[in-house]
Amino acid sequence: MQPYSLNTKKTQLHIRNMICESCIKVVKWELERTGFIQVNEVKLGEAVISYNEGVINLDFINAVLKRNGFELIENKELILVEKIKSSMIQLIFYGNNTNSILRNSDFLSQKLELPYPTLSKIFHKHQGITLEKYIIQLKTEKVKELITYEDLTLSEIAYMMGYSSVAHLSKQFKLVIGFGVAEFKKDRANARVPLNKLF
Repeated sequence: MQPYSLNTKKTQLHIRNMICESCIKVVKWELERTGFIQVNEVKLGEAVISYNEGVINLDFINAVLKRNGFELIENKELILVEKIKSSMIQLIFYGNNTNSILRNSDFLSQKLELPYPTLSKIFHKHQGITLEKYIIQLKTEKVKELITYEDLTLSEIAYMMGYSSVAHLSKQFKLVIGFGVAEFKKDRANARVPLNKLF
């Protein structure tokens, strides 16, 4: 009989630094391999689990997550900030071209059911940069990724990422990373930034 089969507690975890599909697999694997936790569902920034409070506690769970670069979040506003990050990463990196169709503000407001100004204010309070700047940095990282693949023209990338023109993309790219697209293509060695290191 599994340790979590008696006196189980079902709870939703909010987890910092889950930024990709691989993170979902790692979190699920690491929690389950303890033998004390049943994972019911995992998605970016969240997991629903069942465990026996008489055997383990949230400190134990947090220690398991921290070993892999993740961390539990309990503050409501910080949970919201993480949801904002996860939502924008989902849209920009896995949205199948929807970023050129949806406005970021509309997308976030609909998904998180709060006015964009409220989301922006809370994000700035805890991250020290505006939500708009964070979104621009995310888009720039996606542009770097797409350039690296060499499957699309710059015009196609500009359209996919919601830029009005190649000139607009190029200008913003240079403002964010300090050099232009042509220079990036020549020397890409140290230009990519892990998403959890942006802010």
